[in-house]
Amino acid sequence: FFPKSDGATDANKSVGGEERLKLNRNIFDHFPLDEKALRNLAIGAAGMASAFFYFYFRETGIQISWKDFVHHYLSRGVVDHLEVVNKQYVKVIPARGVNTSDVSYLWFNIGSVESFEHKLEAAHRELTSCLPIHRTLLYRVLPTFLLVSFLLLAGPRRRRGRAHPFSIGQSKAKLIKDDVGVRFKDVAGCEEAKLEILEFVNFLKNPQQYKELGAKIPKGALLSGPPGTGKTLLAKATAGEAQVPFITVSGSEFQEIFVGVGAARIRDTFAMARKNAPCILFIDEIDAVGKKRGGGNFGDQSEQENTLNQLLVEMHGFKSSTNVVVLAGTNRAEVLDPALMRPGRFDRHIYIGPPDIKGRASIFKVHLRPLKLDPRIQVEAFARKLAALTPGFTGADIANVCNEAALIAARHLNQHISTKHFEQAVERVVGGLEKKSQVLQLPERTTVAYHEAGHAVAGWFLEHADPLLKVSIVPRGKGLGYAQYLPKEQHLFTQEQLFDRMCMMLGGRVAEQVFFRRITTGAHDDLRKVTQSAYAQVVQFGMSEAVGQVSFELPQRGLKVTEKPFSEPTAQLIDREVRLLIDSAYQRTLQLVMDKKAMVEKVAKRLLEREILEKSDMVELLGPRPFREKSTYEEFVEELGGACRRTPPDLRPEELEL
Repeated sequence: FFPKSDGATDANKSVGGEERLKLNRNIFDHFPLDEKALRNLAIGAAGMASAFFYFYFRETGIQISWKDFVHHYLSRGVVDHLEVVNKQYVKVIPARGVNTSDVSYLWFNIGSVESFEHKLEAAHRELTSCLPIHRTLLYRVLPTFLLVSFLLLAGPRRRRGRAHPFSIGQSKAKLIKDDVGVRFKDVAGCEEAKLEILEFVNFLKNPQQYKELGAKIPKGALLSGPPGTGKTLLAKATAGEAQVPFITVSGSEFQEIFVGVGAARIRDTFAMARKNAPCILFIDEIDAVGKKRGGGNFGDQSEQENTLNQLLVEMHGFKSSTNVVVLAGTNRAEVLDPALMRPGRFDRHIYIGPPDIKGRASIFKVHLRPLKLDPRIQVEAFARKLAALTPGFTGADIANVCNEAALIAARHLNQHISTKHFEQAVERVVGGLEKKSQVLQLPERTTVAYHEAGHAVAGWFLEHADPLLKVSIVPRGKGLGYAQYLPKEQHLFTQEQLFDRMCMMLGGRVAEQVFFRRITTGAHDDLRKVTQSAYAQVVQFGMSEAVGQVSFELPQRGLKVTEKPFSEPTAQLIDREVRLLIDSAYQRTLQLVMDKKAMVEKVAKRLLEREILEKSDMVELLGPRPFREKSTYEEFVEELGGACRRTPPDLRPEELEL
């Protein structure tokens, strides 16, 4: 509302723009509105607008009875269609052009949809008319539609990428017809295994040479060994050398929740092999399908046995004339079924173990070849040095070391990979990632320093302990400190050597007891290794006079032991002998640390200052080791032969040192 101006005489005279603005300001000055009042005013206006639109545009309907619907509407043909709403009532939509007064539709109640359909069909028969019914079928059709869609989309696909609901029994094997890209020169560290498997290559290249002499080529070979030793790589190299198609499949791909799928995939895989002969069929992780039978006759066990039976039949049905060689890889050969291991199926059992120092040197040469090394590095000598620094490493570990060295060099924007990068990579693989953000408090840091100093000094003055290479209190991985040793390449150990190693492992716990009069949880891993070694000496190696010259198998981790292979009195005797052995090692280590207490303290203080001590630092602090020691690297160089016994002219003497 706008009041008239003072000079206005005409009641209908409008107010000008400037005058209206002044009047508005005067009104709000006299009637101030706060924010809450404005919000309430807006809400009220919106509600009034909504109510207006609802009542103006809403559809109106009127209720009728079933009798009125049939006689007044259905029989006259003025109904366009019916809509069933919530299974409770029916909306009658009149046909276009039909005037039904002021209502948009009619409606009537129904007892149930089924009874309504029966009544409507009866009315149709009486009136001989057809009426379309629009009924919401989404709730009934949707579950079936979703299930069919899931089966079509989630089922196995054909090799060309098209989905097919009945292709679930087809094999998932991958066929490589072109060059595999791997040769025997790319596989190092398993020379004996390559010699055994070379016969398969010769047969696939020249089968007539064997047939003329009446020889039959072995049907298959089982490659077993620890993880990372190169079983799959050797199988690929066999196909690459023979230049034949390579079919690879995993044992777990035969296992499905559907009954009979595994056997069907076995048949399809061998049919593919026969079609592409001559070829090599490689089944990786065959223990997933070839476990021993007899564990049960229901569920997954029954399906696994059916799959294994089909595999046995297919391999037994192979003939030498098919020119198909079956290779299989596993690191659990002890769980395989004996029927699968017999001659005629897997004739050759090739064990591929961790490489020795010569094998590691050859593997390092393979992996150092594509790297951009420092020009000053001599690959031959450097590979031998790295092989001596990595005892127990497999081919996969060595590849990881070379890759880590390249990553470290790239991380620091270096142009070449130097010796320092490989040393850091070995520490990264052995000890774990260095934790620079983890800050230890001074008491914990001191405890770790004395703990590692106890290990180092105990091993320094024990004759059969491994030579120390480096000791550090920098946190790595899960540990707060670590000591790196250089063990000799040997397979047989005497009782004295095992006892000295136990004493060295107890050096950290003894140092904590001597210097702090308390013990911590830091020696948990050491005690576990000491306990395992003591039980192995008493139970497996027959090194206890009380137990005698007997050997029992120790329970493996992860396997349930249902029954002990010895009686209860023998078990008590074993426990008593193990405790006596560990106590004897502890007392000897305690006496050694007490005698060398000043040296342990000197090493611990130097560790607190520098955090890392090399072998040269230990010689400076403790003097030369009182026992004559020859490192594995020096022995390796001496065993290489006449050409390698001499120092090459382009090799500096310092590169021969560890």
